[in-house]
Amino acid sequence: MASGVHRAPPKIRLADRLDGIAPSMTLAISAKAKELQAKGLDVCGFGTGEPDFDTPEHIKRAAIQALERGETKYAAVEGIAKLRSAIARKLAVDNQLTYQPGQIQVSAGAKQVLYNLMMALLNPGDEVLIPAPYWLSYPEMVRLASGVPVVLETSESRGFKVTAEQLDAAITPRTRLLVIASPSNPTGIMYSPSELRALAEVIVERDILVISDEIYEKLIYGDVPFASIASLNEDVYTRTITVNGFSKAYAMTGWRLGYAAGPQAIIDAANIVQSHSLSNVTTFAQYGAIAALEGDQSAVEVMRQAFAERREIIYQGISAIPGITCVRPDGAFYVFPSIEASGLDSMTFSRRFLEEEQVAVVPGRSFGSDQHIRFSYATDRATIEKGIERLRRFMGKL
Repeated sequence: MASGVHRAPPKIRLADRLDGIAPSMTLAISAKAKELQAKGLDVCGFGTGEPDFDTPEHIKRAAIQALERGETKYAAVEGIAKLRSAIARKLAVDNQLTYQPGQIQVSAGAKQVLYNLMMALLNPGDEVLIPAPYWLSYPEMVRLASGVPVVLETSESRGFKVTAEQLDAAITPRTRLLVIASPSNPTGIMYSPSELRALAEVIVERDILVISDEIYEKLIYGDVPFASIASLNEDVYTRTITVNGFSKAYAMTGWRLGYAAGPQAIIDAANIVQSHSLSNVTTFAQYGAIAALEGDQSAVEVMRQAFAERREIIYQGISAIPGITCVRPDGAFYVFPSIEASGLDSMTFSRRFLEEEQVAVVPGRSFGSDQHIRFSYATDRATIEKGIERLRRFMGKL
């Protein structure tokens, strides 16, 4: 450039598809909490849904050994054959689902799996039914894939569950699929087998697809038995894509490993998406996933029991605070109490709670309910007890 010549900065024009797409509030809250902690404040963090346990040793060893023997090259787009075979065996034993390895895609966490599916399934204007409260990324993924998220409102009085009648009434000629999560993030509720059967009847009768997010499958605590909706009958099986992963049950959040199993044509289409975006999941990490599925499962039970104990502490403690109501979670590691009596919306409540009491929670607006906040109890007992007491004090001030 000639000396002394200065040009105006370029005008940056972003893609229209990003209009209205919100960044992850969960990650934003976590970052703000860490910022306050760095300043020396005693922050109780209930934001990120991440187990506070380390990945079990035998899983880490398997990945290290894979590195040492040179498993550092490109792998198959859909995941290495040995891992997909292990997933197929897991689904057969745990979920009574029969899939061939070719009907399984391995991706960089269940989140990437879901995004691949949205990109593979949706055309502009296609509607996706999403019961609220919902995991905050579902609607944004639908929008990024040019689809239209259609929120199905639920309530505490109904246990935050969508009914078959409600589902049937929401289906239009543009409806492409339903997304359900059981156990749920953010509420921790589970659908019983009979409730899933009622939904399955509508899904089959109205001929739509369903994505079943089962990432918290191993973390259940109550009397409700877990069931995969695809296992109920052959008709719903052919319309279901089952999504799961390793982050929650095996404390492998940073490994980024998830998978989908479903009809061959859908998995093939998702693999095309993945081939031009992710390419393949980190090769040596996939050997850790094999060890997770085929190795000792005792660490999973240790974590499950710890979460079960924490669930009781946080549920009982929060429920005893005047002005707070809360549905008892069946699984996952979240509670989703109502703060309606405070007179504040969830964003204001969460901001003030963090600033005044140094407690980080996620506003319910991110999950489709502005009268609630989400606590993740994937943290130690001392933090939970301290957070409950600070919530009691904060509500008292309001």
